[in-house]
Parts: sequence; C-alpha cells; structure tokens
Amino acid sequence: MAIKMNQSMKQTQSLMMTPQLQQAIKLLTLTHMEMTNLISEEMVENPMLEELGVDGSDAKNEADYKVETLEGQNQETSPDNMKEDPLMKKEGDDFDWQSYVETFDNNSSSPPSMAKADLDELPNYENIVSKGATLVEHLEWQLRMEDLNDAEMNLAMEIVYSINDDGYLAHPFEEIIAETELDREHAFSILGMIQKLDPVGCASENLVDCLLAQAKIAEERSPLLEKIIRDHLEDIRCNDFDKIAKTTGVTTEIVRSTIELLQNFHPKPGRLISPQETHYVVPDIYVVEMNGVFSVKVNDEGVPRLRISQLYQQMLKDPAMKSEATEFVTDKLNKARWLIKSIQNRQRTIHKVAEAIVSQQQEFFKKGPEFLKPMVLKNIANEIGMHESTVSRVTTNKYMHTPIGLFELKYFFNSGVGGKDGGVDISSEVLKLKIKSLVENEAPKKPLSDQKIAELLSRDDVKVARRTVAKYREMLGILSSSKRKIKG
Repeated sequence: MAIKMNQSMKQTQSLMMTPQLQQAIKLLTLTHMEMTNLISEEMVENPMLEELGVDGSDAKNEADYKVETLEGQNQETSPDNMKEDPLMKKEGDDFDWQSYVETFDNNSSSPPSMAKADLDELPNYENIVSKGATLVEHLEWQLRMEDLNDAEMNLAMEIVYSINDDGYLAHPFEEIIAETELDREHAFSILGMIQKLDPVGCASENLVDCLLAQAKIAEERSPLLEKIIRDHLEDIRCNDFDKIAKTTGVTTEIVRSTIELLQNFHPKPGRLISPQETHYVVPDIYVVEMNGVFSVKVNDEGVPRLRISQLYQQMLKDPAMKSEATEFVTDKLNKARWLIKSIQNRQRTIHKVAEAIVSQQQEFFKKGPEFLKPMVLKNIANEIGMHESTVSRVTTNKYMHTPIGLFELKYFFNSGVGGKDGGVDISSEVLKLKIKSLVENEAPKKPLSDQKIAELLSRDDVKVARRTVAKYREMLGILSSSKRKIKG
C-alpha cells in the first residue's frame, strides 16, 4: 500500500534579537546617568575598552558640551508649575481648600505656605550626605524620654511601627490594641500621647483626627476651629461658609478667619521627618538660543570617548597566542566595537529626535507652553526616517534643558483637541492651560459651568464638547461649578 505524503515548505524571515542588538536598544532607553554608569561597568569588565585622553592629550573640551549658567536644572517644568500660585489668595478672598487638600493627596512633604521660600536661604542639599533619622526612629527617641512601663512601651512601639510615611496608622487602632495588656481607655491615652509628639498628628487614622491633634496643641486654641474640623471639612471643600456659620452660630467672616488657621497645620505630618529619596535630573539635551535661532546639543558630559585598546589588537596578530586566548580577545573586541557603535548611535538618534522636536515647536520655545503644538510620535518618526517605537524609546526618561525650563521629551507629544467642525487644533496640554485660566478668573459666586467654558473656548475657535471640558477639568483636579461656588 502506497502512502502518499504531501509536504509543503514555507520560508520565513525573522530578526534574531542578539545580545548586541538588545544592548543597543537598552542604551536608547537609559537616562544620561544610567548610560555613564553602564559604560563605567563595561570598561571594568572589558579590557579591550580604553578612554581617549587618559594622558591628558585628548582631554575633552567641556565647553563644547556644557551650557553655562543653567537654572533650575533639578526641577521638571510643566505648564501647571510654570507659574507658582500662593495657596492663600489676595486679602478678602476665600480659603483655597482645593490646594490644601492637594497637599494631602500628593507626595508633597511641606505644609501649605502663604509665601514663597527665598531660594538663597535654602541649604545646598548636594552637600548633605548624612542619612536623616526615619520617622520611627524619631518617634522612638522621644518615647524613650517618657516615663512608660513595659506594657505601655510595648503598645507605643506597636503604634509607631504601624505608622506609614505620611504619619497615618496603616492599620485600624482597634486591631493594634487587640493584644495589649492595657485596658481600652489606657490604650487610647497612649495613642493621644504619641499624637502629641513631634511631628504632631502622627498616629492618626484619618485627616480629621490628624488636624484635631494639631488644633489641640495650637498656641491659640480655638474650640470653633476644632468643631469645624470635626463636623465641616466637607463644607469647607464646597466653600459653604454660610452653612458652617449657621450651624456654629457665628458670622461668616469669623468662619473664614478661623478656617485660615488651617494654614499652619500639616495634613501629612510624617513627611516632615521621613527621609525622601531625591532624584536628580541630568538633561540629555540642551537647547540654546543664539541670535533668535534655537540649536540643539546632546549632553556628552561624563561620557568617556572610547577606543579599542592598541595593546590587545597587537595581541591578536601574535601567531604564538593560544586559540583559547584568541577566542577570548576576539569576543571582547567585538563587544567593545558594538558598544562604541551603540553609544554613537544613541547620541545621534537623540540629537535627531531633539532637533525635530525643536523644529516643529518653534513657537513653544519662543513664546511658552501656551503655544505647544499638537504632535505625535509619528510626526517625528516620519521626519527623521525612523520607526515610532525607536522615537518612543528615545523619549523615555530623557530631559531637555531649554531657556524656559526643563522638560521631559514625552511632554512635547500631545494629541490635538478642538479641531473638529472647522476649529483650531490645539494640544491637550494647551487646552488644560486654557481651562485652568478660565476657572482662575471666574467670579467666585458665579463659577463657570462646563458648557459655559466650552462656549468661551469656541470664541477662540477651540471647538470642544462639554464632556471634553469635564474630562480635562477633572484631570486638573478642579471641582465642578456647583462645588466651586462660594455661598454667602
């Protein structure tokens, strides 16, 4: 019996991700500092690599790579923080509860302030190398100075070790005291004692308890403030001062002046002590304006200029060298050549992308964030003849130092909004700025609705729907018009 077999052969092409190719792709995503660290490691591991100018003859001219008198190098700039607004408005305005709550919701470690700090008076943090005490260590140090017996100290330490970095209990207090030898009233007295330690308000379960703890030790203790904290935080958020006045039996003016005392309180007391990890941003690109023209320089500072070791190249020519040694040296030689090529390719690619961004965003660099144009990865990819994924890798964790601040490259990529029905297409970041500006300049007693904001934007040919305004308003953390309205 004959068996007939049909065989078909299919030829396919595939790209093998070699270790060298993986390294080249990885280099594109690294920050400037990560890349210099990787190069240092490779120079230790690969004897084929050596740095040009080790004898000083080829020393790099840093003036070619460094822009002098750079300001604010360690702070990322965005449209929302280009203009820093004080928490308290002009005299006679209302308490800005939204800004106060933001200090509780974000990672800020400082309390709300009524004045900007003088930068000249701040310490040079780059000179601080010692490790500060943790919040637990700081509280434990204070507890050691209290006259506590073993049972009290055990409970106190249980409480302290349950406090998170913000200063709040990570577990309900009822769970913490479940195993204690102390009675309930005694346990709560230990909790109250810890809440009075520095920083005041730690070991609280919620914002109300935290603020109350601080109110009770204030120099000018105010029973009215304590009542407002206890019963009316939601009313403060909604600016309903008339309701608070009616409930407490005082005038609206007294309510407002009392609420202003919250400025002295810390919604995240633990952040005053907990050491924070500081991230220093080193720009990958400098944009410099000369005679009205913006030019791009890639930051090569700290990047060694590598070459292949002459000594090991000569070794390869030695016929007496054993095959194992030849194989080792050849492998290291290939890796060294690939690394040098990958570094050069990385710097060239970053330069191309940065140059294309600057070319397309001239108005932004000349006039500021309000003139940021809509731009997507495809725009830059087409201009420089590279794939979108390559552009995406290049913009990851890369920063551009410009005459108007420090920006992450990803910041420049925004989809267009408002271009439908014959309207002007603007970037989503610019739309946020416009909405923010309209809300900041609205009448407090007659705030703008989302529909009204959409109508006002249409006068500038930015045609967006009400739901689009609501979406971006919420992204900015701005309350609805009904909750922004000042009552009374």
